[in-house]
Amino acid sequence: MKIAALYIRVSTDKQEELSPDAQRRLLSDFAKKNNYIIDNEYIFIESGISGKYAEKRPEFQKMIGMAKSKNHLFDVILVWKYSRFARNQEESIVYKSLLKKNGIEVISISEPLIDGPFGTLIERIIEWMDEYYSIRLSGEVKRGMTENALRGNMQTRPPFGYILENDKLIIDKENKEFVRLIFERYVYNSKSFYGIAKELNALKITTKNGNPFTSRAIKYILGNPIYMGNIMWGLPLEQRSKRTRIDTEGVIIRKGSHEPIISEELFNLAKDRLTREYKYKALPPESQIHWLSSMLRCSSCGRTLVSNGGKTPSFQCSGYKKHQCNVSHYVRAAQIEQAVLDSLLDATKNKNFEYSNLIIEDKSFEIKVLNDTLKKCIKKEERIKEAYRNGIDTLDEYKQNKLIIMKEKEEIQSKIDNLKKDFSVTDNAEMHRRIENVYKIVSSELSSRNEKNKAIKSIITDIVFDKQNKRIEVSYFLS
Repeated sequence: MKIAALYIRVSTDKQEELSPDAQRRLLSDFAKKNNYIIDNEYIFIESGISGKYAEKRPEFQKMIGMAKSKNHLFDVILVWKYSRFARNQEESIVYKSLLKKNGIEVISISEPLIDGPFGTLIERIIEWMDEYYSIRLSGEVKRGMTENALRGNMQTRPPFGYILENDKLIIDKENKEFVRLIFERYVYNSKSFYGIAKELNALKITTKNGNPFTSRAIKYILGNPIYMGNIMWGLPLEQRSKRTRIDTEGVIIRKGSHEPIISEELFNLAKDRLTREYKYKALPPESQIHWLSSMLRCSSCGRTLVSNGGKTPSFQCSGYKKHQCNVSHYVRAAQIEQAVLDSLLDATKNKNFEYSNLIIEDKSFEIKVLNDTLKKCIKKEERIKEAYRNGIDTLDEYKQNKLIIMKEKEEIQSKIDNLKKDFSVTDNAEMHRRIENVYKIVSSELSSRNEKNKAIKSIITDIVFDKQNKRIEVSYFLS
């Protein structure tokens, strides 16, 4: 008796079709009537996967891999329809030819064929019709989604800060303040993507998928017009991920029917900074990155000094290069390097170095967020107590849940207490030790550019270069 493999697929299309269980039952009945043996190991089920491209179907690829085995694991592949096997005629021919070379036949139990060349012709016609249907259906779906987008309706799952309720996009009250925080930090506090992500992660705020925030997630939020009340649809998938300039031709942007979280003015300010600072170009190799990159600032406008390559490496104000600053801050890299090294050396020798107290930025907002989280913990505590009273939870379950919540409350309260205190640096000896270590790394020829840059950033917030007065101002910190 021959061994049969079953390939079952339900596509993403909304057409009426048999469920996986129904397909399996019919395929099993066919196998039984035709004396085929079915092994559970050779039943391949794919759900919610398009049949257009074979490489995107893991179970299909697994089946083909087994079919190519020298052990000849099965003799036929049974499918409900040929369209379940493939909707791309070119791929269908390639895979069927491969299977035929390995002595394996593909049989559609609902589309019986006669033997001989005429049967092969009918099979090709069926495959062509399946591919035509797939292309036509894809076009109809796209047209429907385009029309829906033109009406200002959401096409995809709601982003961070929004939820769907009765098919309507509404503001997520728990996260709307964090959306505002992201935009305000970026626009008014000049924070980087990474800096904003780090702040949110410290507050244990997660993305829509429950993951920690990344620079990429922050950048996506800042560029999404949904937050000012618009809907965007039609951006090609490859342009969403690659570091290339985005061509917005064909992209639909319409006024949405949902409530905005931020003002159009705030969104445009963020957009201006994104356009100004991020040109979607490839990052330079490490050999072109100076160890003082991102650390030097212009004393006139506050913008970053950028390094220029060439035989004589130098720095210049990024604003001056773009005609946005009136004062040139050109300086040779060797000069500024020596000035920074001298500053580090002076700091290690000066035992009377004075340090200022640093007030944590926007403590009030962070305290408010933590207090809100604390209130949620108290509500959780009340709910588990109620569950115990009503006999839903056992005493052990109640004790365990209460212990978890109490620990969470203690952690939050500790953070609140720390934020209410001024963060002060009083250990001069520790600071001197740190500066000495950084000086050793930066002055060593054995240290790489990245190692030097990382070391500098561990104790220095920024270095302001004042060309007119020929001086630099270095701001140290102890974390």
